[in-house]
Amino acid sequence: MPDYTLRSNVCHVDLTTGKVNVFDTPMEIVRAYLGGRGLNMFYLFQYLTPDTDPFSPDNPLIIGTGLLTGSGMPNSGRFSVSARSPETGFLGDSNIGGYFGPQLRQAGYDRLIITGKATCPSYIFIEDGRVEIRDAESYWGLNVRDYQIKLRADLGTDIEILGIGRSGEHRVRYAALINNIKNAAGRCGMGAVMGSKNLKCVVARGSGGVPIHHPENFTETVAEITRYLQTSKSIRVLGQQGTPMLYEISNYLGAIRTKNSQLNAWEDSLNGDQIEKHIEKMIACANCIVHCRHRNLAGGEGPEYTTVGLLGANVGIADPADVIRLNNLCNDLGLDTASSGSIIAWAIEAFEKGYITPEMTGGRTLEFGNVDLIAELLVDISERRSIGDLLAESTQAVAALGPETADFLIAIKGLPPSDPHDVRYIKSFALGIATASRGADHLRSRPTLDVWPLPKALSKAIYGVEIDPEPTSYETKHHLVYFHENIYAVIDSLGLCKFVCHGFNSPQLLKYSHFRRLIDLVTGLDFNDEELRQVGLRVVDLERMINLREGMTRAHDTLPKRYFDEEAKLKKAAGSKIDREKFAVMLTEYYHLRNWGDEGIPTAERQSELLSYFDYLTGEVANG
Repeated sequence: MPDYTLRSNVCHVDLTTGKVNVFDTPMEIVRAYLGGRGLNMFYLFQYLTPDTDPFSPDNPLIIGTGLLTGSGMPNSGRFSVSARSPETGFLGDSNIGGYFGPQLRQAGYDRLIITGKATCPSYIFIEDGRVEIRDAESYWGLNVRDYQIKLRADLGTDIEILGIGRSGEHRVRYAALINNIKNAAGRCGMGAVMGSKNLKCVVARGSGGVPIHHPENFTETVAEITRYLQTSKSIRVLGQQGTPMLYEISNYLGAIRTKNSQLNAWEDSLNGDQIEKHIEKMIACANCIVHCRHRNLAGGEGPEYTTVGLLGANVGIADPADVIRLNNLCNDLGLDTASSGSIIAWAIEAFEKGYITPEMTGGRTLEFGNVDLIAELLVDISERRSIGDLLAESTQAVAALGPETADFLIAIKGLPPSDPHDVRYIKSFALGIATASRGADHLRSRPTLDVWPLPKALSKAIYGVEIDPEPTSYETKHHLVYFHENIYAVIDSLGLCKFVCHGFNSPQLLKYSHFRRLIDLVTGLDFNDEELRQVGLRVVDLERMINLREGMTRAHDTLPKRYFDEEAKLKKAAGSKIDREKFAVMLTEYYHLRNWGDEGIPTAERQSELLSYFDYLTGEVANG
């Protein structure tokens, strides 16, 4: 173990008692999980009692920066937010960029663990190691833009804020946490967990810095890594059009979820070059060299590819201005755009089929393509009024509408997909969203390289085995999902953006050898490639253990019924669907590669090994 003392400060805030406890993460655990998502999962396993209601004060809300977050390394601005998800009942975890993560570290803490419930609306203020629970009565009831403007007027413009809109206050099960006016921890309802604790936001202001172990080499290395990344074509395109550039590619394949996946392609009017006409300029997260974010002409930020697909094609909207209007509204209300677009599309089809009636909607006809109606529904959801109260329950609304409505609900493990992709054509994508630990998800495992015609030698060098290059094949695809899940877990634990990392959009960019170098430069910790791969395996296995403890089984690692039973109708994907038997074989192959047996359960020896890391915790920390 190096002499360098790695900063690993954790702050546990109990909102019920007002008690603040600060402790260090033992270095053995830092080496095992790095930070970010990895350490969040470690502490979630420690603090979350099985079967805890997501809205219980006992549900821990964990905000954790990555090992490299705020270090000044390119694209090192990301962090993770974790709890038991009110949307799914399984582990909840959301990854977010912006500026809050680096500011939290500069204010003295790498990780916040928030438990309990405040007696009145409150916020947590952190400044240079000082932590206070303050009254938030004057900010409660305000949406994101208004309360953040008011907070900055009250406290100064040099603060960073992570908090909720009215949807979080009303415990909408897919309420997001928002930094500034757009950066969202959108997945799994983390905003609803914060709202259930009577917590409006966390505010950070710090004058410290992230210590660098080798400062003499820092500037030169940052410049070198930056030059290397800027040679990437994918990064240059992202800097010009942002993530909407992915829409055209997916639409060409027939892989865009359209009208609740009844169709699989939509209008070219939502292509990246058309979205670009509505953009004022491109902006960036902390330390970012990509600049993929948009400041739109309607006064907000976005839309991202997810929003273009799910509040565009999936709800039958083709005008970019309308998509941007809904995007800005979701950001201000504090709603996850992915779940919002999915649940509204499902509700429209449910209305068409008679499961939702005009009496339930206040006389309104739910229909695709009606932007005014959809905007009304988003506000109703955030306020939990009229039909919005039911739709605020997300996939749990099936219980009220009837089990038949689950047949056309596009969700996995209770979570609507984060990706606009229709996965019937690309079988590796189908396996990836089925096995993702937090529910239907492309950021846990999306094997994007399966779309590109990689040379066989390059593909084998990446995955270690020969991969069937045909996207419609079921053969060998478990190797892709396994590889991408592992490296993405490491990336999330470091606090890096996937856009500059190996495998997400490019077969090049930052890989394990780069990660080793950056970790040593910033922290002095020495890893080899295999040790870092083991971090990814450890994180994925621990996430599986959390979900198994909450009742997950092999039956949850499946796909929406529509993807098995109905063929895609349009474009290159026409005729594609998922074969149940071949999918089952692919899933078993994936389990065996992970050493999870036939039923998706890590071996007793592996579980014992992972549990042994908790032996390093002592005292109050060990007791949660």
